[in-house]
Amino acid sequence: MKTKPNHQLVAAVALLSTCILQPATLLAQGSLTPPGAPAPTMKTLQQVEPRVPISTAPFTISQPGSYYLTTNLTVSGGDAITIATNGVTLDLNGFTISSTTNPASGTAVLIGSGLRNIAIQNGHIQGGVTNNGSGVFSGPGFGYGISYSGIPQNVRVSGVSVSGCQYDGINVGHGASTTVENCVVRTVGRYGIVANTIRGCVALDCGSVAIDGGQVSDSRGESVGGTGLYATTAQNCYGSSSSGTGLYAYDTAIGCYGRSSSGMGLYAYIAQNCHGSSSGSGYGLYAGRTAIGCYGESSGGPSGLYAQIAAFCTGFRYGGQAIGATIANGCWAAAGTNLITYKYNMP
Repeated sequence: MKTKPNHQLVAAVALLSTCILQPATLLAQGSLTPPGAPAPTMKTLQQVEPRVPISTAPFTISQPGSYYLTTNLTVSGGDAITIATNGVTLDLNGFTISSTTNPASGTAVLIGSGLRNIAIQNGHIQGGVTNNGSGVFSGPGFGYGISYSGIPQNVRVSGVSVSGCQYDGINVGHGASTTVENCVVRTVGRYGIVANTIRGCVALDCGSVAIDGGQVSDSRGESVGGTGLYATTAQNCYGSSSSGTGLYAYDTAIGCYGRSSSGMGLYAYIAQNCHGSSSGSGYGLYAGRTAIGCYGESSGGPSGLYAQIAAFCTGFRYGGQAIGATIANGCWAAAGTNLITYKYNMP
């Protein structure tokens, strides 16, 4: 008996035979010759942040952008780098700018008049000016480390060290948007660091005010001829002076220490958890309004600690007035006597 052929099965077998007998046709590949070297998949540093190298001085920055030093720079006179336009970032790149001018003059980095949006960072400025030990500064180098010719705005200086300048170390003015942070200045004949906001800075061996700012925190200023640290508000700061006030806070001082060899140790309108010391004829600590949890000591001044209102404070003054106050609560004289109009929780 004849069977009827399965046409579907016959078609499937024929198709399978074609695939087996002609693999080259079904699995054909393109050319095996590489088309060329692979194209880069990442942007270069120049593409990410276009920067202009500086390898010689004097140099004037006249176009906005980012600039960086490629080597140490030395000038024999005048200014080393002048910023003459807005919108500039200057990276000293770990290098040093120095001057051999004698007597010292010029500026290492000069910011032009009224500029804004300026950043200077990461390097050193070095001169040869020294202090003769009596507060007289002289020698070769720059007159100014970083300074300006007209009050700038939106300026930030960070990670820069300055030494041996005749006048100012880092001075960017008291404009509301000027900031200096994590900088070090040593041996300058006038101001160490001047800005509105100063954080984490040190200025030592300065002829006038070592640190001068609006809001100052975590900083140290030492002066041989003026105020160690001056601020509107100071927090966690140290100031010392050989002849003036150690630390002066026009408004508030919190957690600060002020010391003077001849003047007032620490002054603040409101002082909290502060320590003031005078080894001369000044007050140890003087609060124009209120002192809370403070310690004041003086060896020859009018009082170890003085405040209109004193709470939980300690005064120290051998053979003199330990604490002077209109109102005092919970205060103690470690040495000396008190002159207090109204006393509470005290013997």
